[in-house]
Amino acid sequence: MKQLLLIDHEFGAGASTIGEIIAKRLGWNCFDQELTAEIARLAKIPVDTCLRHLERNDPFLQRLVNVIWRGSFDRNLPPDLAILDSKRLASLLQRVIEQTAEKKPCVIIGRGAPYFLRDRTDTFCVFLYASRELKFRRVLKRVGNEAEAINLVDTIDEDRRKFVKHQYGHDWPNRQLFHAMLNTGVGDDIAAETILNLFNAANQNEEAGKK
Repeated sequence: MKQLLLIDHEFGAGASTIGEIIAKRLGWNCFDQELTAEIARLAKIPVDTCLRHLERNDPFLQRLVNVIWRGSFDRNLPPDLAILDSKRLASLLQRVIEQTAEKKPCVIIGRGAPYFLRDRTDTFCVFLYASRELKFRRVLKRVGNEAEAINLVDTIDEDRRKFVKHQYGHDWPNRQLFHAMLNTGVGDDIAAETILNLFNAANQNEEAGKK
């Protein structure tokens, strides 16, 4: 029985909105931004810092570790950040995802969940993508600045690709991990309905196979 619906996605493809629609229809919890908040809590870093650095092989964090280990002092470093690098942050990410999976049934948005939970049999994994124009419009609505929206759309997915390859040795997206890949240009509600239909069909087939 599939009790974890994992949604990986391109930045700006609408995963948060679609995930919330699905979770509401199923009567499940949807874990999204609170995952980043929990990672930040465990890492003892501000949430906004975690959001900026979570999916980057970030020399800032590596420099922080090196500076502290050498016993030197860098006036540009916030004094309250924990001693960690991108590898440590990735380890915390896996810990949070695995703990969240125990709260099933639930929907989990992004954060590498399909990679961390790939050996489980109770997951249904979907990848969402969209045209650059659609992603730009979504992000622009959120940030309100055209230049920033363009930069985010053009860089974040590349950072994710590098991060996943570097930390986990996988291509991103790894198509073999997903039951379906969907273009959200069809609309949020249609995308949610399509995923739900596929999810329900997968559970029905699984139950039929047990008889």
